Amino acid sequence: MADEQAATLAVGVAEELLLADPGTGATVPAADEVCHASATMRRAADDAVLRAPWSAARIEAATGTCATLDELARRLTHNRIQLTTAARATDVWLVPSGCAVLDGPVAPTARFAAVADTYAGIVADHHPCGSHIRVGVPDEETAVAVVNHLRPWLPTLLALSVNSPFTGGADTGYASWRAVQRSRLPASGMPPHFASVRAYEARVARLAEQGVLVDDASPLWLARPVPRLSVVELQVADTGIDVDATLLQAALTVGLVRTAVADLAAGREAPAIGEQVAATALWSAARHGMAGPGIHPVLERQAPAAVLVTELMAAVRPALADLGATQMVREAVRRLLRVGTGAARQRAAGDPYEVVSMLATSTIPGAE
Repeated sequence: MADEQAATLAVGVAEELLLADPGTGATVPAADEVCHASATMRRAADDAVLRAPWSAARIEAATGTCATLDELARRLTHNRIQLTTAARATDVWLVPSGCAVLDGPVAPTARFAAVADTYAGIVADHHPCGSHIRVGVPDEETAVAVVNHLRPWLPTLLALSVNSPFTGGADTGYASWRAVQRSRLPASGMPPHFASVRAYEARVARLAEQGVLVDDASPLWLARPVPRLSVVELQVADTGIDVDATLLQAALTVGLVRTAVADLAAGREAPAIGEQVAATALWSAARHGMAGPGIHPVLERQAPAAVLVTELMAAVRPALADLGATQMVREAVRRLLRVGTGAARQRAAGDPYEVVSMLATSTIPGAE
């Protein structure tokens, strides 16, 4: 890895994971107990964060900011092992899935009150879990401009990450039901194109004033700048079925951000994408994942998902080479195509309880 690239890399991942009853497979509100058990182990990374977002049946584990992808891999693995151990100590399973396979009580947290008041029935049975990836960029204007460049690739990132075909014990027919759930919320889906930080902040403030956001820091677009931090955040991916899946999303995201920064320096503008084709491309990715046709958001026509992944890999090749991550990403993609996406592996596991059992085992790094 080039020294300069390594020195300037800043990436962090927050993973949302479900908690389930080993006897029934249904979600169980045990986040406080698992956080407490984890804290008593005293092995968390210095800036790792564990918390219960929205529902006490979910737990969020953040890696903190990492300087290399190798460090990120170690922290993701550490978090998964520690949370799995803590969950078992409290007689629950840690379940890496974008949606609850078998629903139990939502058990909203205090933080959820404003969300429930704003969105009402849309979030009444809301258990979606994703991998939130943050990558540092040089400044806040760059953060806004980078998101414009990321827009064509968001459907392909989603197709690679799909891991939520079930909800309420039933197959939805979608590879990512989480993406469908998110699409019901305002200010979600494909982010608009913004010309500047000022334009972005004005749009978000207007949405908050209109009453469709909980606050002016919570737009739910799949990618968004965080101007005050000079950070780009992606919430595209379902929670990875294993560390490899999450790490692949993070590496590709870093590669895309680096590529966008280089394009901006060379004066290359982001391609224009119509709102309708953006919506259809995201829908197709959520519906089929890697198992069916995708929509090319620039050419506006159907294309096999594998072809779109090939284009993505070609686009980020120079950035991955600078990061020393080319081989890792190639192997991760090959493995995903060989063993299947999380959605495919869930469907192959058997009845809903067996799906939850398989997911609980897959949480452990190295398990198949």
